[in-house]
Amino acid sequence: MKDNRVDTAENDIKKLTGNSSLIIFETPRLIVRRYTMDDADDFYALNSDKEVMRYIRPPKNREECDSFLQQNISFYNMHPNLGRWVTYEKVSQAFIGSFALIPIKEEDDRIQIGYALKPSAWGKGFATELVKTGIPFYFNSQQHQYLYAITEQPNIASQKVLLKCGFKQDGFFMENKKKLLMFKLKRNH
Repeated sequence: MKDNRVDTAENDIKKLTGNSSLIIFETPRLIVRRYTMDDADDFYALNSDKEVMRYIRPPKNREECDSFLQQNISFYNMHPNLGRWVTYEKVSQAFIGSFALIPIKEEDDRIQIGYALKPSAWGKGFATELVKTGIPFYFNSQQHQYLYAITEQPNIASQKVLLKCGFKQDGFFMENKKKLLMFKLKRNH
């Protein structure tokens, strides 16, 4: 007779990791992997949340989220080791948000690091853990000399994370009447 607890545990691990070839990297507490269309509900919950999107972009409706998710999945094929990825907490197996290494603009070869975390994941050090692990992942997989990050001026929490991880503020620019601060980190040789 088969133990149903084993099936449940195996299904939980599969949801967390997807196909192991989809895993981008792990931290002590988190798994970062490629999104699949099976993640559409979590992707929608994150990208439609006004509080989460406050300093990122306008919240999206379900149709926009599904299209945006498909664009992100397609991006993986054209840009190895870059993209927006799903992030799960290992112990609880909870979806906590997204982590990204993406071009600043579509036609730009400058890459920015970023994240969007559910409010339940705020204040637990996950952002710092993701950025600290994402930096060497980026520099080991890309030839660029710099990694960038952008925050809205009022987003002090993210600015503190970036500074703690070694980024330096490198000017600002205006976009849609918002002052955005640019941060930059140089590759260590």
